Amino acid sequence: MNAMQSRFLGIDLGTGSLKVAIVDEAGAERAAASAAYALEMPQPGWAEIDVERWWDALVLACGRLPGAERARVRAIGFSGQMHGVVPTDAAGHALRCAMLWPDTRARASLDAWPDALHDSAANPPPNPVAPGMAGPLLSWLTLHERATADATRWALQPKDWLRVRLAGSANAAAGAFVADPSDACATALAAPDGAWDFALIERLGLPARWFAPLAPSAAASGTLCADAARALGLPAGVVLAAGAGDTPCAVLGSGLREDGDALLTTGTGGQIVVTSSVEPPARRGLHRYRSASGGWYAMAAMQNVGVALEAARGWLSCDWATAYAEAFAAQPSQTLAFLPYLSGERSPWLDPEARGGWLGAGLGDTRGVLMRAAFEGVAFALRAGLDALRGAPLHAAHAISAADVDSLTDVESAAAPITVLKLAGGGSVDARWRQLLADVLGARLDAIDCPNAAARGAALLGGVACGHWRMDELAALAPAATCVVQPRADAALAQRYARFIDLYGRVRTWFAPKP
Repeated sequence: MNAMQSRFLGIDLGTGSLKVAIVDEAGAERAAASAAYALEMPQPGWAEIDVERWWDALVLACGRLPGAERARVRAIGFSGQMHGVVPTDAAGHALRCAMLWPDTRARASLDAWPDALHDSAANPPPNPVAPGMAGPLLSWLTLHERATADATRWALQPKDWLRVRLAGSANAAAGAFVADPSDACATALAAPDGAWDFALIERLGLPARWFAPLAPSAAASGTLCADAARALGLPAGVVLAAGAGDTPCAVLGSGLREDGDALLTTGTGGQIVVTSSVEPPARRGLHRYRSASGGWYAMAAMQNVGVALEAARGWLSCDWATAYAEAFAAQPSQTLAFLPYLSGERSPWLDPEARGGWLGAGLGDTRGVLMRAAFEGVAFALRAGLDALRGAPLHAAHAISAADVDSLTDVESAAAPITVLKLAGGGSVDARWRQLLADVLGARLDAIDCPNAAARGAALLGGVACGHWRMDELAALAPAATCVVQPRADAALAQRYARFIDLYGRVRTWFAPKP
């Protein structure tokens, strides 16, 4: 095959949709497609999906790519939603529905993990543990679905299950059953560098055999089997890269390269990532994980971004065009606030019991005013995560003083100023929403020409796995910024943010478990 005609396929297995992107030998996107699906919630607090829906979505999405582009694919890389888990048998066949990161059924299991508040120099706190991570979910499985637990051979991350499916069970010995450090370190069962913590795994009563050996994200990990190739319209035998979590893939695809580079991604949830060549310090409410390229990143992970806006839009019975139009035509209310914490929250609060909704509504508030408050509330939640990364104090107490307001709104006073962020993700394409985000965050946003950052990052990993690129060559392929959004000073907006933080502190006790 002519090297100049090479193509690389990236598959991004998301929470609400699967995206595919084909990039060429210069790293430029040639084609992209997606297919949506819905989560299943068979009981309150559960979040599951039949893995065959992922497979069907992949077949559908690949079928929407030009056949000529698919025929040139030399390698496939994988990006996947993090934290969830797929219990499988020895051949990689799922034994039950996948359990996913929004799931909160395992809240009672969190007490089994080390104290996240412990911060001695000799033993810094671990990454935050959420009920939707693989560790708590597997602990729940051993207690409540014993037969499934006994039959389980592998506990795979979502994208690893998909890679095994593409490799076929006959390829198991060829290295398809692996995990990569960027995904493993987010399971609550591994050290921050991704190495499995087998002492913790044993203490939790989980079988060590469930956890696949580690391989670098760009390692060749099997090849595409003939059956999958026919279903997807791809050449059989192409290399499969191990892949990485969706956030590190988005970092790679977005072209972050220097220490301190920052990225905001918005989708179902939201992530703010700051890259580092060394392990970031451990801080409560923040994550520090391995990147797809072997470095590190610190991250604030907010669960309620697109999912909260979608809920608000549905409650108000308006389509997205109407939601944007009415929200940004309305003057913001100085009394109305929206807490977006509809599924608990991770960064910076570590509060799975948090809940949300509108407070302070009046009879004169229109649908547009309510939707505007929803957009602001989501932006404020993202700002709280960014302030945690900056090192600025957060006050979720009953009162906020004038000095506290200054600390919440003064970027220059932060311990680690972050004044520029790259912006990516399908939830940030509207120019009015981008401007509100810049104003609330107090940071310049460089929107990049990369609508499918995670899928692009996955495709680049495929190119490294088959030998087309070296990892250190990828920085030169960084996408260009399409527009730059400068923040505007808005004292009233800053006051509403301070009130939002205070309001969360006041209402959180309503939902805390009662003794």
